[in-house]
Amino acid sequence: MLLLVGFWPGLAGAATLGLVVGALSGWPDRYAVPLGLFVAAGLVAAAALAAFVPGLPGLWLEGAALILPPYLAGCALGALGRHLAVRR
Repeated sequence: MLLLVGFWPGLAGAATLGLVVGALSGWPDRYAVPLGLFVAAGLVAAAALAAFVPGLPGLWLEGAALILPPYLAGCALGALGRHLAVRR
């Protein structure tokens, strides 16, 4: 909970940046890149939960594990919005 309180501006910024990037770039042609990003997010989250890295680098890893999923979700929502807007 303490990480959420400290990182909420980063989480909001990551989601906003993801929306912009997703809206500008749209859906990828191949699904290997998004699948790889989601796998990487899962691996980072697993490493953060397992607490493999102590100290300040561990905090950076936990911050990345918190900030990467809202960014990816924002990218997906932005790409979906672009897809729906272009379709009409």
